[in-house]
Amino acid sequence: MNLTIVGTGYVGLVTGACFAEFGYSVKCIDKDSERLEKLKSGKCPFYEPGMDELLDKHINKTKLISFDSSLENNLKNSDIVFITVGTPTKRLEDEADLSFVWQVAEEIAENINKYCLVVTKSTVPVGTTREVKKIISNKIDEKLFDVVSNPEFLREGSAIDDFIRPDRVVIGTDNKKSETIMKELYRPLFLKETPIVSTSIETSEIIKYASNSFLATKIAFINEVADLCEVVGADVQQVAYAMGIDKRIGSKFLNAGPGFGGSCFPKDVKAFSSTAKKKDVDLSIINAVNKSNQERIKKISDKIISNIKQNSTICFLGLSFKPNTDDVRDSTSMKIASSLFEKGYKLQCHDPEAMKNAKKENSNLVFFSSAYEACEGASAIIIGTEWNEFRALNFNKISKILKEKIIFDLRNIYIPEDLKKLGFEYYGTGK
Repeated sequence: MNLTIVGTGYVGLVTGACFAEFGYSVKCIDKDSERLEKLKSGKCPFYEPGMDELLDKHINKTKLISFDSSLENNLKNSDIVFITVGTPTKRLEDEADLSFVWQVAEEIAENINKYCLVVTKSTVPVGTTREVKKIISNKIDEKLFDVVSNPEFLREGSAIDDFIRPDRVVIGTDNKKSETIMKELYRPLFLKETPIVSTSIETSEIIKYASNSFLATKIAFINEVADLCEVVGADVQQVAYAMGIDKRIGSKFLNAGPGFGGSCFPKDVKAFSSTAKKKDVDLSIINAVNKSNQERIKKISDKIISNIKQNSTICFLGLSFKPNTDDVRDSTSMKIASSLFEKGYKLQCHDPEAMKNAKKENSNLVFFSSAYEACEGASAIIIGTEWNEFRALNFNKISKILKEKIIFDLRNIYIPEDLKKLGFEYYGTGK
């Protein structure tokens, strides 16, 4: 099969590279000339473990993946075209901005000259794929195409493995022909006994939003439990561990912290709620999750401010929204750091991969090339993201370069008693 991927952001590029790994010929389309040049040289424009190696393999060795700015030139020979453009939250609104999706649909309609399967892989509200079909059918015969919803479930930091070894593949179709094509596309996963869930288009679109909203709910829930634990003297980590042993609950996404962030959960929760509101359905739990997460930033910031002297220098470690990514979009760490700066604190920051993006987000923060350099002369340390390199810091060394021994371990990666023995004033989350 010949595949065309429209959009070389996180979802599009990972999808294209992994399909090339399956042996398919893949054309990736993007209008950003600077990004295209970087990709053609085999360099991934974002940090994702394994992507540089995968791109190098399939650009230079197998030659199964290539990059272009023109959809017109590449759609003619394409069997399947994936829409993987961004669907960000509209400014000052909670609903998804689908303008990029509509633009791609219009362009596809203008360039189809033989049967082609059009797949929405971007995270889109229910009804979007039907609208894509409507846009295309306004210009060409419906016999020349079908539409499919095929949501992605990729986690930044482990995206390649998530694609190649997924928990499931969801295919939303309204006819047998397109379902058969999609199952053939994902046939390499049959050998791994990956469940293929075939549904209606609307069901498929809901599955993605419902999944992300449920995971966000687990995070918001354990964070509120953490608040109670702090007041009554309980340990949220032990609570979460005991809860997670219960197979009905499970242990994943029960790590208390500063709240959920990134490019998916915040916007998807908002969009899910907004879609329901338009249909006169009140998703009260989802609305509460969104509110709880937004309030969490202030709670954490207030806790820090109440325990660190005004105008102090703070070492802030970890700015990406999670480890193993350089993504700072809706990062709770970034929001807390920016909030502290606005309150008059000086921030000395370090992140293994995200500092370039963090500088673009807030140029007022001061950045250092190592955790120890960032600690020099600071009155306190805040661990905002649980990168592995922060899990075994030399606190004997740090003790000598800190002005005051205060640590806010927002991710609970250290044992409080160990740091207290070294003279640190320790503040965890939910303990």
